[in-house]
Amino acid sequence: MSKTLLFAILASFAALLGCPGTTNAEEPAMTTETKLPKPEKSDLLPINGLNYYYAVYGKGEPLLLLHGGLGSIDMFAPILPKLAENRTVIGVDLQGHGRTSLGDRPFSLEAIGDDMAVVVKALGYDKVDVMGYSLGGGVAFRMAVQHPETVRRLVLVSTGYAADGFYDEMRPQQAQVSAAAAEFMKDTPMYKSYVAVAPHPEDFPKLLDALGNFMRQNYDFSADVAKLKMPVMLAYGDSDMYKPEHEIKFYQMLGGGLKDAGWMRENLSQNRLAILPNRTHYDVFFAPELTAAALPFLNGETKVKSWDEVVSETK
Repeated sequence: MSKTLLFAILASFAALLGCPGTTNAEEPAMTTETKLPKPEKSDLLPINGLNYYYAVYGKGEPLLLLHGGLGSIDMFAPILPKLAENRTVIGVDLQGHGRTSLGDRPFSLEAIGDDMAVVVKALGYDKVDVMGYSLGGGVAFRMAVQHPETVRRLVLVSTGYAADGFYDEMRPQQAQVSAAAAEFMKDTPMYKSYVAVAPHPEDFPKLLDALGNFMRQNYDFSADVAKLKMPVMLAYGDSDMYKPEHEIKFYQMLGGGLKDAGWMRENLSQNRLAILPNRTHYDVFFAPELTAAALPFLNGETKVKSWDEVVSETK
């Protein structure tokens, strides 16, 4: 394998699967040194032939938190403490990721979405809020479509509804992902974080094959967007991996951005679109601005100060 091809594959992983990338110097780097707080409880749940690892943090309204590809719950270490201040955060390592085994079952968003609904029920919840990033956002989307009764509010971070939402140059890179890259990745943070916790570290090449097969699919879930009846927030970096027109179309398909909200906010959509400035796909998932935008939405806060209230505060 050529060095150029290797770099293309690694870039593809980082972009398309939500792996940690480079950061600004003033921000905490995402490395294996970034640690989560100690969970209130953690365990394995046997579901549909897999043993899903979950960990629970904090107390309050439940929030299911789903990570990006080739990552784990640990990806959210910089923002999870803020999310857990007034909530019960349920982190799950997805199929083949973190502490959850890959198994022999085909890798699909639909199947994992079904599994997450079972996780919620197994932990004693009828309905939870769900926040998913990248690959985890795709799982969250499918969970909400297939099991809407389990999802109260939904936050999709750097998530599209169809494969054509990626920038065109990304698709050929997707086609290159396979077990052939495993040996070349052994010095990368992706591999090191995987083998540190995986129940079967030797499965890494199989995971790459599974993800490569998944990414080569030309999926289009546009027909399912209208099935999302719960409030939905879409969040992206302003320099994300998705075309801006795809992000806007997604929001419009949800009923947002179709008309002026009105003087009294009478036409305001229940759904939200957050474009975070100076953020990319590689760093949006641990941005403080993400929690600042998502938490009020998850808490159902819609009231904003009136002009008179703002003016009175300046006197």
